[in-house]
Amino acid sequence: MDVSLSSSQVKQKALELGFHKVGIAAVDANIVSKSVERLQVWLGNGYQANMEWMANPKRQDIRQVMPSVQSIITVALNYYTAPKRPDFSGTVGSQYGKISRYGWGRDYHRVMDKKLKLLANWLRSHSCGVEVRYYADTGPVQDKVWAQAAGIGWIAKNGNVITREYGSWVFLGELLTNLVLTPDRPHTKHCGTCTRCLDACPTGAIVQPFVVDANRCIAYHTIENRADSLPKAIASHLSGWVAGCDICQDVCPWNQRFAKETDVTEFNPYPENVAPKLSELAEISDAEWNRRFRASALRRIKPEMLRRNARANLEADGTSAELDK
Repeated sequence: MDVSLSSSQVKQKALELGFHKVGIAAVDANIVSKSVERLQVWLGNGYQANMEWMANPKRQDIRQVMPSVQSIITVALNYYTAPKRPDFSGTVGSQYGKISRYGWGRDYHRVMDKKLKLLANWLRSHSCGVEVRYYADTGPVQDKVWAQAAGIGWIAKNGNVITREYGSWVFLGELLTNLVLTPDRPHTKHCGTCTRCLDACPTGAIVQPFVVDANRCIAYHTIENRADSLPKAIASHLSGWVAGCDICQDVCPWNQRFAKETDVTEFNPYPENVAPKLSELAEISDAEWNRRFRASALRRIKPEMLRRNARANLEADGTSAELDK
């Protein structure tokens, strides 16, 4: 397609719209084949747990998502906000629940979607023949694979994408287009010999470098597991986590060194999300859940699941009996 639009123009527009990083990858058969091979091994080991959508055939070939795709524009948005949790050590800290930073503020899907739509419309405005589809953790796209291919960052040993500028505290989005754009060089890996994320995971979910088993992951069980109760091996190691888990990110040297506060005000924490009391979450009503988590990514964790997660923490701490008095 002959459209007078350069990669540098695309990147400049993305930055103008507020994205913190942008990179471009060409749809390369070698990238597709290698990513498919890794995904098939991961699925074959059952590491997806009950996330059946991970086996969607479209996830194995980006061309099944958009047959005309030539380039993938990957964007990243820093969401880090400074730690504001109370001291979780000792008996006082055990009263509070922990929520992953990604869910502290406004739903990232809404924030990313708004910016992605503006960029997509800008691309389309250059020619009626420009095709664009965009996703922000909303479609069968291997976003981390394409983020690495586009030079945004590298897939780390804990499965997250680490950027040099912001660590792994970034949300990823993609625009698939039929435009032929000059690609960036894929990012090289910089985890080195570090194993802090593997060593810190209390449930051994990172079964080997770069491989995460969802069956053992606290984040999976607190967000995706719809069962009435959590596995004992998970419940006994929650350590306060009720929505996601940031342990492998908190201990990462790249995060400790390069994390910086975001300028996206929508990601500022809602006061009730930083350190909610476990006793309150264990008894939260559906109406209160709806009020507290309006416009929040945490709405994926239904009220009965949140109550389950809080109770599991209290039971592990030996204080659940207090709820029944």
